[in-house]
Amino acid sequence: MLDRYSREGMKKLWSDQSRYERWLEVELLAAEAWERLGQIPEGTSARLRQDARVDAERVEHYEARYHHDMLAFISAVGESLNESDAKYIHFGLTSTDVVDTALASLVTEALEEILSGLGTLREAVKRRALENRQVPVIGRTHGMHAEPTSHGLKWALWWLELGRDQERILRAQSNMAVMKLSGAVGNYANLPPFVEDYVGEQMGLAPAPLSTQVLQRDRHAEVVASLAILGGTLDKMATEIRLSQRTEVGELEEPFAAGQRGSSAMPHKKNPIKCEQISGLARVLRGFVVPALEDMALWYERDISHSSVERVMLPDATALTDYLLRQMTRIVDGLVIHTDRMLRNLTMTGGLVFSGGVLLALVDAGMTREEAYDLVQRHALAASQDASQSFRERLETDSRIQDRLTLPQIASLFDVSPYLRNVDAIYRRIGLIDS
Repeated sequence: MLDRYSREGMKKLWSDQSRYERWLEVELLAAEAWERLGQIPEGTSARLRQDARVDAERVEHYEARYHHDMLAFISAVGESLNESDAKYIHFGLTSTDVVDTALASLVTEALEEILSGLGTLREAVKRRALENRQVPVIGRTHGMHAEPTSHGLKWALWWLELGRDQERILRAQSNMAVMKLSGAVGNYANLPPFVEDYVGEQMGLAPAPLSTQVLQRDRHAEVVASLAILGGTLDKMATEIRLSQRTEVGELEEPFAAGQRGSSAMPHKKNPIKCEQISGLARVLRGFVVPALEDMALWYERDISHSSVERVMLPDATALTDYLLRQMTRIVDGLVIHTDRMLRNLTMTGGLVFSGGVLLALVDAGMTREEAYDLVQRHALAASQDASQSFRERLETDSRIQDRLTLPQIASLFDVSPYLRNVDAIYRRIGLIDS
């Protein structure tokens, strides 16, 4: 995890010390379950709870000798206990019982923080959607001017997509919130299911219906894929803002702080660097999907080819997502929206963007679609090549069009309001405003 792209909460959650403390919690709860079954002396679990401690540096000390992190952990914890109690740490368990249960707990907690950040971003996007509901802007297809639309609809679209991201992550979190204490091959040979049930209940995790030595990695892959899709949404938003901040467009502008500088050589520059950062880091996030999928296939009951991948992938994927959400929220909150530039861009082609409406009006007035299309296209292309006469002026002086449409009718076809008349209906349909 890079400090530059990680917030403090995620750094602390994924620290070695946090991981070992979560392991220790699994061990202490397992001891409580054993004591309830009468398999270890009464009072043992209370003393373990009071005395057991783990220090990451001591684990590293032992791991340098053992080359086995769980055995190193057990030895480090044992330093804080008397010999008679220490023997009940890891009683009846295998390494992955502890590791996978703790990992599920950590991932579930990380996703809770991500869901909180996603909710905050979605509210910010909703606010922009409502503010810009009736703001006209040119719609673009293939990067080219198409027809007028509502700028708010862009925000409404993102609001809906973020909602689907939210649903995906909630599903992934639910499927990740499982644990296993079922032994070396998943058949409870050295501990009864009661221990698993007890620990799961205390940790807020459901026992997996069936496991091998490990939890199955489709769960982890679903988490990573859901985060990558969310990253794709954020990249999509960032790319749109970057395109709209181009000098030639100038419709949107990401926040530029007092004292900020955009270029070492060109003092006039205000670059969309935060959006570029989001697009770049979203690529890194997507890059974790293939390793997550490849982790699903393990040899027989398990191997440990997944372990090293997950030590990098899961902390980095969750930390990056958390960081990107907060960055995008700051951008959305501080985004400068230049409605004057939107209007200027909408009108810059001299009304060419209304050609579709003219086409339909001529067809409605009795002209064949083929004839109407050729006629409107001819005037549109001529106007785009020769600005001395506008598209509308060319229509108004064409006798074939005058035979079908009056001048007031032609003028009405260059009004932007019809393109916004159904926006409120769309907002009601998707739940942004009341019915």
